Amino acid sequence: MNLFDIIAILLTVSALFSYINHRWLRLPTTIGLMLIALLMSLALIALDQAGLGLSGPVEQMLQRIDFNRTLLEGMLSFLLFAGALHVNLQDLARQKWVILLLATIGVLISTFIIGLGSWYLLGWLGIDLALKWCLLFGALISPTDPIAVLAILKSCGVPKSLETKIAGESLFNDGIGVVVFLVLLGIATSDQPVAVAPVLGLFAQEVLGGMLLGLACGWLAFMMLRSIDQYQVEVLVTLALVSGGYALAHALHLSGPIAIVVAGLLIGNHGRLLAMSDTTREHLDTFWELVDEILNAVLFVLIGLEVLVLSMNPNGLGAGLLMIPLVLAARLLAVGLPVTLLRPVRSFSPGAVRVLTWGGLRGGISVALALSLPAGPQRDLILTMTYLVVVFSVLVQGLSVKPLVERIVRRT
Repeated sequence: MNLFDIIAILLTVSALFSYINHRWLRLPTTIGLMLIALLMSLALIALDQAGLGLSGPVEQMLQRIDFNRTLLEGMLSFLLFAGALHVNLQDLARQKWVILLLATIGVLISTFIIGLGSWYLLGWLGIDLALKWCLLFGALISPTDPIAVLAILKSCGVPKSLETKIAGESLFNDGIGVVVFLVLLGIATSDQPVAVAPVLGLFAQEVLGGMLLGLACGWLAFMMLRSIDQYQVEVLVTLALVSGGYALAHALHLSGPIAIVVAGLLIGNHGRLLAMSDTTREHLDTFWELVDEILNAVLFVLIGLEVLVLSMNPNGLGAGLLMIPLVLAARLLAVGLPVTLLRPVRSFSPGAVRVLTWGGLRGGISVALALSLPAGPQRDLILTMTYLVVVFSVLVQGLSVKPLVERIVRRT
C-alpha cells in the first residue's frame, strides 16, 4: 500500500464518517468522527476475538503511518496557522497576561502536579515507573487542544474574553508543552547529571528563537503579500510560509509551533488589514478554513483508529482511569492559581475557572508525544494512560462543556 492509497483511504473514511455524523448523530464534527472511528475499532477487535480477523488490513495501513511524525511534523503547522489566522491580535493583547501565565506557568504547574501525582498513584497500585517518566507523562498530557470545543463555546454565548483566553492559551501552550516535553525527554534518556543552565538555555533557544523566526518569516511573507494582488499567488505564499517556516525551525532546533503561531498572528492581523484585497481575504479565509476542517477530520479519525495498533498495557487501563481525575485536578490548579494571582488587577467572567478547566481538552498532540517515546514497558504504560485520558477528554468533556457553559450563562 503506497502513500497515495493511504491518503485516499483516510480521506474516504473521514468523508464517510462525516456524512454519518452530520446525517444522524449531529455531534460536533471532531467529536463525532472520533466516536465513530473508536466504535469501529472496538467492533473490529471484538470480531477478531470471535475469530473473524477483519482488522488485519486496517492495522497494516495504520502501521504504515507514523502518527507522531504525521502530526508533529506535518499536520500541526497547518492547524496552528489556521487557528492563529483568525485570532484578533487586539483581543489577544488585552488578555496577554492571562494567556502568558496559563501557557507557561500553567503548563509547568500541571506538568509537576501530574508527574508527582502519577508517581504516587502508580506506586500505590504497585506499578514501578520512575519519577522522570512520570514527569514526562505530565508534560505530554498538559497541553490543551480546544479544537473540538471552540465551536461549541461560540454557539452557546460564552463571553468573547473567555473565548480569546481559551484560543490564545491553546495556540501557545502547544509549543511550550512540546519544549517542556523535549527537555524532560532529554533528561530521562540521558545518564548525565542534570545541569540547570543548559536546560534553561535550551528552553530559551526553543521559545525565544521560535518567536523571532516566526516574526522574520511572517514579515517576509507580509512584504510579499503587500506587493501583489493575485489571490492564487498569495494563498501559495501562505502555504510556503507554513511548510517552509516549520521545516526551517526544525532544522535550526527552534520551536516550530511557536514560530508558526507568531507568523499566523502577524498575517491574520496586519497582513489581513494592510496587505490583502477583499477578494484575497475571502479566498484566503475559505482556503484555510477548509484545510483546518479536512486535517481535523483526518486527525480525529486517526485517533479513533489508533486503538487497533496501540500496545496497550493491561496495568495501564486501571492506572489510566486514575489519571483522569488527577489530570482534571491539575488543570484546575494550573488555571486557578494564575487566575487568583490576577484577580486583584483584573476582572474575569463568571465561571471562568470552571470553563477553562472543563474546556481544556486533550487531543492528538498528547497521543503523538506519547508515541514518540523510546520503546519499552514505560512507553506502553504511558501510552495507555494517555489514550484513556484523551478519549475521556474529547468524548465526555467535549460533549458536556456546552451544558456547563449554558448553566453558567443562565445564572448570570
